[in-house]
Amino acid sequence: MSMALECNNEQEVYPISDELIHLLERILQEAAQMEGIEAGEVALTFVDDERIHELNRDYRGIDRPTDVLSFAMNESTDEELDIIYDVEDDLESLGDMLGDIIISTERARAQADDYGHSLDREIGFLFVHGFLHLLGYDHQDDASERVMMDKQEAVLSRIGLSR
Repeated sequence: MSMALECNNEQEVYPISDELIHLLERILQEAAQMEGIEAGEVALTFVDDERIHELNRDYRGIDRPTDVLSFAMNESTDEELDIIYDVEDDLESLGDMLGDIIISTERARAQADDYGHSLDREIGFLFVHGFLHLLGYDHQDDASERVMMDKQEAVLSRIGLSR
């Protein structure tokens, strides 16, 4: 068993190459292995700043573009799932979908320039960051932010994308 990555490109700012998709698949496998996850699926969508701005405003109430958003399947309450699904039968149809990650290629390009590293590294960083959010990690305080940063850097260094 392994992790599956479904990629969607809804932007025209940056070409999404097969090499980048393969790199992100390797990152996903490494991150899942480090977290002890044997199987699952993640949907990744590349968007522009305008679209991520809309999503950030509509779902988080923050009226500006951001670099990455994550929407975990496990964030629904049991009551919400009862309304949407016949829990006994249909919950299994969700399968192993962990959730969606949305990355703004425009934000990623600007941040890669700011940090002085490749766009592939920045997209990889944002992808791991989003993946960890799908698993429930957050960075609301210094300690939890350090945990996330350490995990992100560990995955990227194993793939060869260290700073």
